[in-house]
Order: sequence, then structure tokens, then C-alpha cells
Amino acid sequence: MTRSAHRTRRMLQVAGVSAAALLTLSACSSSDTGSDKGSSASSSPKLSGEVTVFAAASLKESFTTLGKEFEKDHPGTEVTFNFGGSDTLAASITSGAPADVFAAASPKTMAIVTDKKDAAGTPATFVRNQLEIATLPGNPDRISSLKDLTRSGLKVVLCDKAVPCGAAAQKALDAGGLKLTPVSYEQDVKSALTKVELKEADAAVVYKTDVRAAGDKVEGVEFPESAKAVNDYPISLLKNAPNPDTAKAFIALVRSAEGQKVLSGAGFLKP
Repeated sequence: MTRSAHRTRRMLQVAGVSAAALLTLSACSSSDTGSDKGSSASSSPKLSGEVTVFAAASLKESFTTLGKEFEKDHPGTEVTFNFGGSDTLAASITSGAPADVFAAASPKTMAIVTDKKDAAGTPATFVRNQLEIATLPGNPDRISSLKDLTRSGLKVVLCDKAVPCGAAAQKALDAGGLKLTPVSYEQDVKSALTKVELKEADAAVVYKTDVRAAGDKVEGVEFPESAKAVNDYPISLLKNAPNPDTAKAFIALVRSAEGQKVLSGAGFLKP
């Protein structure tokens, strides 16, 4: 064999080895990429389905906003709310009502659920709320203090004492050494506020967030005793949640910077 033939054969061998090496690297690269994609997909499962949230009535406006944002961020999900008095909601949950998340207006009403072992994990406080007096627009009765609500002839509405806003109102009255007999006790804070909006009452003790949400339908009056009755709001995933993964994601949104921005804008205090 000539020197030229030897050189040609060697070049072909080198070329074959190089091609094989390139094919091997290409296969490894493809395999690694596929593995990475699979890992990413498994760590961030697609959320879907309905999430049922039982929440205190005072959370209606802010949670409705967050629900819409959640559905927009996660196509294929639906957030359904049941707003009402925290004590009533807690009783429904312990009686077996299907729900994924419970957001209460006080630790005491959350305890109704945790004591029955119906909460998954430890509830987390996500906001706080403070009381304010809601009066008729323009404050025609010139109410300027909690003591003014005890005046004869004034029609005042309170939340029922079993409801967090009612318990807080009683705590504020006790702090001021005041006694007040309302014309009615309402089952949740929105019902108490509605009495003033419809001019069926002259004033109601509600949350600052509710006064803000009502806009020009009422006028708010702050009072110092409210500082003695600030409510913590806990939220928890429920043990028998039908859709736990999506429920956890909704709770994460509520506690996120984005969620806190919405809640702060509604007048809630940071936890």
C-alpha cells in the first residue's frame, strides 16, 4: 500500500471517530434537555378546577378581586366564595360543608375549626382589621365618639356578639366603660353596614375596611377605643379540601406581596 493510501485511510478513520463523538454529544444534550423540561413540569403542576373559599364578610371586596386575579393567572381554575359571619361559616365547615379554604375574622372563630381537627396545618394570620363607626352621609347626628352612640333616641346597630366584629365592638365598649343597647344585632358586618346605608339605623360599629368599601354611602368616624379591639385574620387550608393544590396556591396569593397590596388598599392592616 502506498504512503498516499495509508494517509487517506487514516483520515477516514479520524473522520468516523469525530462523527461518532458528535452524535453521542448530541444525544446526551437532547436527553438532558428533555430531563430538565420534565423536572420543571413536575415541580410546577398545572392548576385546575374549582376552589371553594369560606371567608369573613369583611373580606368580600378584596377577596373577590384576588379571586379574579387568580383565575386570570391560572386558566382553567375557578374560585367560588361563601362570605358570611365567621362563626356561621366555621359551624358549616365542622358540619361537613365542602370547602377548601377558611379565612376567619378572628382566631376565636378559626379555633372552632381547628378544635375539630378540620384544618390542615397551623392557620396563619394574614391581615388585621380595626373598628370604625359608620354614620349616615354628612354625619347629621354629629357623632364624634363611641360614647355618642349611647345617646337617647339614636338608632345604633351592632354585629352579634358571637361574630368577630360584634365581639370586638363589645371589647371596645368595655375599654371605654360604656354600655350600649342596639336596635338590632346583625349576623355579619355587611348586614350591620347595610342598615345604615338603607337609613334604617343612624350608626353602626363596623370595620374600617367596610366603611371604605361603602364609599359615599356612609361616613366613617374613628374612635380611640378601637385600638383595644384589633382583630387578627387567620387563613387555613382545610383537611378535607377537594382541591388542595389549587387551594394552597390561592392561599399563597393572599399572603404574597401582590395579595397584601390588594388587602392594604382595602384598608386592612399588616399582620
